[in-house]
Amino acid sequence: MFTDKQIHNATAMRHTLHQYPELKYEETQTARRVADRLRSLGYRVTEGIATTGILAELDTGREGPVIAFRADMDALPIREANTFGHRSKHEGLMHACGHDGHTATLLLAAEAIMERRDQLCGHLKLIFQPAEEGGNGAEAMVKAGVLENPEVEAVFGYHNRPGFPEGQLFVKPGPAMGGNDTYKVTIEGASGHAAMPHLAVDPIYVGASLVQQLQGLVARHKSPLESGVITVASFHAGDAANVIPGSAELLVNIRSDRPSSREALTGKLEQVTKGVCDAHGARFRLEHIHQVPPLANDPEWSDRVLALASEYEVSDDIQKLDYMPTMGAEDFAFYLQKVPGCFFFVGNGNSAYLHNEHYDFNDRILPVAGGMFVALACSLLAHR
Repeated sequence: MFTDKQIHNATAMRHTLHQYPELKYEETQTARRVADRLRSLGYRVTEGIATTGILAELDTGREGPVIAFRADMDALPIREANTFGHRSKHEGLMHACGHDGHTATLLLAAEAIMERRDQLCGHLKLIFQPAEEGGNGAEAMVKAGVLENPEVEAVFGYHNRPGFPEGQLFVKPGPAMGGNDTYKVTIEGASGHAAMPHLAVDPIYVGASLVQQLQGLVARHKSPLESGVITVASFHAGDAANVIPGSAELLVNIRSDRPSSREALTGKLEQVTKGVCDAHGARFRLEHIHQVPPLANDPEWSDRVLALASEYEVSDDIQKLDYMPTMGAEDFAFYLQKVPGCFFFVGNGNSAYLHNEHYDFNDRILPVAGGMFVALACSLLAHR
């Protein structure tokens, strides 16, 4: 499906992207490289979408479906510990989730698809989005209209997965990745002397009680047949050993696998917080500071992806999972809320895990992931 030269060039591009990581909504240099490459291949390119996003389009001029493929471009604020030649040159920034590989994958596929344009009909959109890491870049791209004019009928993307066999292509129909809701809880008590707690309202005690009570939502309000977890990731209060502080701040992170589990956990958060605070005479403020919906693959498109992976011999190891491979969130879910499609996975082998200072994308999986995109384009846009 790809020549050795194409794979070599895609690997070189991946290494270049890895050396020059950029944070969410700051991917200017990355976007410039991507746009230049796409123009050289013959795509119609629109830059600056949702700040730094790119939309590349192939209009075959023949009637047919409209489909979209997506890659993410942003990096993370992590100091890289690797020592190989393509390690990050931007100190304190790192492609620790493989977005450099995802971008290089879609550029590799874009080249092979353009070579086959005479065999295709319809319209292909390639979405290179910013800010997947906590910036809801997909939501911003959707709001900017990348799924419209013409209206996209199916959308596809992927993520590499450390801990799964190298090159294994797998799909989880239905709920496939967790939703992510983050709340800031501010508890207002009454400060006082550590030796006289009865004259104060201790927000640390109230907050500790809340931490315990929140686990009851997972154990007793969410169905045991659904997935979800609540983590209190931050708890800040006080700075002196002999003073009960007046307030405390908690960051509560809630993961869920579908709308019903999300509602069971987020829907009662305010009620539980109010009950705990009322019981001890404290007040509270609840701020919803970040939200990504659960990612749910369309079952029919999931089966179609698996069938095409086999038909086009994309991988020697193709699997249909009956369990969620991760509760990690992925803002590709915003595309799937608007358009049916499938987010597939490719095993990265026995590498360090995502968001780790020793992680690196496995270049050997580029032809597998890129091949899946080419197979989708060749089948769904086949000129008959």
